[in-house]
Amino acid sequence: MSSFFSALGRGLRGAWWALDFTRRALLNLLLLAVLATLLWLWLRDGPEPLQPKTALVLDLQGRISEQRPESGRGSALRRLEGERDEQTRLRDVLAALKAAERDPAIAHVLLLTDGLQGAGLATLREVAAAMQAVKAAGKPVYAWGSNYDQPSYYLAAHATELWLHPMGGIEIVGYGRTRSYYKDLFEKVGVTAHVIRAGQFKNAAETFSASGPSEQTKEADAALYNALWSTWTGGVEKARQLPAGSVMQAIDSLPDSLAAAGGDLARWAVQRKLVTALKTRDEMRARLIELGEKAEATPDSAAPPTFRQVNWRAYLARQKPETSGDALGIVVAEGGISDGRAGPGRIGGLSTAELIRQAREDKQIKAVVLRVNSPGGSAFGSELVRRELELTRAAGKPVVVSMGDVAASGGYWISLAADELLADPATITGSIGVVAMLPTAEGAFSKLGIRAAGASTTWLGTAYDLRTGLDPRLRTLIQSGVDHIYKDFITRVAQARKTTPEKIDAVAQGRVWAGSQALGHGLVDRLGGLNDAVRVAAARAKLNEGHRVVYVEAPPGRLDRWLQRFGLSETLGPLLSSLQAWQGAAETAAATAALAPLPAAAALPVLQELEALGVQPGAMAAGKRPYSAVLHCLCEVP
Repeated sequence: MSSFFSALGRGLRGAWWALDFTRRALLNLLLLAVLATLLWLWLRDGPEPLQPKTALVLDLQGRISEQRPESGRGSALRRLEGERDEQTRLRDVLAALKAAERDPAIAHVLLLTDGLQGAGLATLREVAAAMQAVKAAGKPVYAWGSNYDQPSYYLAAHATELWLHPMGGIEIVGYGRTRSYYKDLFEKVGVTAHVIRAGQFKNAAETFSASGPSEQTKEADAALYNALWSTWTGGVEKARQLPAGSVMQAIDSLPDSLAAAGGDLARWAVQRKLVTALKTRDEMRARLIELGEKAEATPDSAAPPTFRQVNWRAYLARQKPETSGDALGIVVAEGGISDGRAGPGRIGGLSTAELIRQAREDKQIKAVVLRVNSPGGSAFGSELVRRELELTRAAGKPVVVSMGDVAASGGYWISLAADELLADPATITGSIGVVAMLPTAEGAFSKLGIRAAGASTTWLGTAYDLRTGLDPRLRTLIQSGVDHIYKDFITRVAQARKTTPEKIDAVAQGRVWAGSQALGHGLVDRLGGLNDAVRVAAARAKLNEGHRVVYVEAPPGRLDRWLQRFGLSETLGPLLSSLQAWQGAAETAAATAALAPLPAAAALPVLQELEALGVQPGAMAAGKRPYSAVLHCLCEVP
């Protein structure tokens, strides 16, 4: 028996040794493979150089924005699942076009817009200017689309040649919007929206307290949309070398002229010189082969012949950024403004202020450009960002603000500490005003037969309750606070713009302006885009021409770093994001009771507007204070 156990022990030890040896061998082989890969990556000179006469394919996908409003893991997950990105960063498009401008291997650019899902006019103008620079360098830009909507056509119009599919068309509708007004609905269900504002044009909460637009809203909207439309049509007509007024003439005569073209939109577009020629996709490929070089076919490829090309994202990945030397730092402030911390696509008063502080304390960064694309939000969060910029200027670093599609209300407040303020002619800005909204539902509770009563040591304890209404004395207090913030707002603007509060008040009152109008009212220093702001800041900092431009951004969070370390970022990351979204939805579920008569598709925008106005649905359902004074324009980028 003892010999049996002895033999068994030797067998187990042998098996364990073999298993341990195999484990060690595999780990060593894996380590050697990793080391060999790292050595190869270090020794190689980089990707194979591009061949001459290569076309840069600018295949734009999703909406063009300043930042992705999601983590990189979400974008990577979609690509793994075979889906296209829903957003394209403006900085990436500009960087690719700038590199192509001076790359001798790039002969021309092909712009494809079928995947483009929109962009603000100021953003489109940034891309169009970069395309113009490529053309000025002697490199044609060709555009092709199966159809063009208004944003995609604006870009395509700036191409050297603009091609449209023979069965396609162009949809140009102008600028404007139609709002829903909820006062009558609220009256039916017993809800009252108490709107307290400073500024006769401050109409951010008007949709909840009125049955239609006020005269001030009609006046401001008409002026804004006419200014944007003038910028759009002027840009297209100049790019297509059309007489002034051609676009409006084409739209006004559309019923008759389209009938004369037999109802063929593509043929009509050629007749109106809105496109250069009609081409199918294969005809487009054949033309680009003629203009450049035919791509080398692989032996096992069944694809049709095509032209020599490189995708713009792959091309951008080939560029080697500089990592040392004097730099200019860009901080992106995009989205609604809140008090605390926020991720990409949102402005957190604390988190964005920290990025500005990081740029200030970085000795290699000699100047800061704040790129603003925000309709506003929290007054307190806006002041946190503005103050940090003020401290940056006090530290001796120039600060320049570049306004994107929208920099209004709180977005304008955070811009006030700049040495210079640049806006695009199509920027939506201004909206210097303050608003607060307190919803009550005493009528709804009464209809349900619910009565509320209680006791309090002071009148303030029962001054506001969702079930009993708003005490007029509390409304007076809130109006005083809103007026105080407005007075502070116009005083800060007057100091920054070197004028008087009275003059600012005359052009403030919560009214929105296009950038071209804001320049005339002294609200900005000059017109220009992001690249112009970079040049202005570099000149103020006396930076050499070869200086670096770096984006100052928050590093990945602790959880993201942990997930990346263990290779779980693509699996657990989206799950955690979904759980967070579910939690936020649960917190707002109680607030939808008053919106029950609305279809789900109509209720969602209402909840989004309530959030922008500082109304906290969870607090509202609990009978707590659901309001705050906000600097928000509730203006949509058309």
